[in-house]
Amino acid sequence: MKAYVFPGQGAQFTGMGKDLYENSPLAKSLFEKANEILGFRITDIMFDGTAEELKETKVTQPAIFLHSVILAKTMEDFKPEMVAGHSLGEFSALVANGVLSFEDGLRLVSQRALAMQKACEIKPSTMAAVLGLADTIVEEVCTSIDGIVVAANYNCPGQLVISGETSAVEKACEAMKEAGAKRALLLPVGGGFHSPMMEPAREELAAAIEATTFSTPICPIYQNVTATAVSDATEIKKNLIIQLTAPVKWTQSVQQMIKDGATLFTEVGPGKVLAGLIGKIDKEAVTANA
Repeated sequence: MKAYVFPGQGAQFTGMGKDLYENSPLAKSLFEKANEILGFRITDIMFDGTAEELKETKVTQPAIFLHSVILAKTMEDFKPEMVAGHSLGEFSALVANGVLSFEDGLRLVSQRALAMQKACEIKPSTMAAVLGLADTIVEEVCTSIDGIVVAANYNCPGQLVISGETSAVEKACEAMKEAGAKRALLLPVGGGFHSPMMEPAREELAAAIEATTFSTPICPIYQNVTATAVSDATEIKKNLIIQLTAPVKWTQSVQQMIKDGATLFTEVGPGKVLAGLIGKIDKEAVTANA
């Protein structure tokens, strides 16, 4: 079975999408429609902006979403039998499998980015990568720390990201090293995503998601929150709202997709981060890049 996966924040690079814009009339019209919806020329920043400009929250998330979705729409043989997206990538996956329209998906991603930015400004929060520890040990260490710190991204075995209040994450990093982690290092992110620190953003985004039409998907989506195949539009909506404050179960999602018959994983979007993670989750998994 053909599985398509969509990357999240961090995969952006200057020049992303430029070849699509120049070589496909469909891509060009979608990019121009996106400029209109967003109220600024995001294409100028994507094609020629600096790394700093691309890192701005209001730019990064829509830029990755646009690159992924427009790439999928211009692929001749795009016939997904299952989809999944890492964090932000879940929105790209939902457009690709027909749950959200291009316009609604873009509006929600833009609102998500701004809501997350606001939540980051309320209280200092951050994330850290922990390498070389079992999931259960990472979870135990987080529980032992005073303050808010949780396992946020289950990226692949031995690679977890923790998230929460800055002081609690810093303390957890020291405790992770003492517990035998190869590395525990703070990440250059705007805040503690996929943790209780995002509760204000979740409330704001929930209203926007509730007001948006979700259609029946053409194929199941393996959602971050459940790591299982979901095809019911109401359930997809509910899981998408929880996603901002809940962990990204990427390892578990990929393992479930393989169990359910995935034979080829194609990464659609900038970079090759997910293909790399999938190879670490299952050494026999076959991956490709769109």
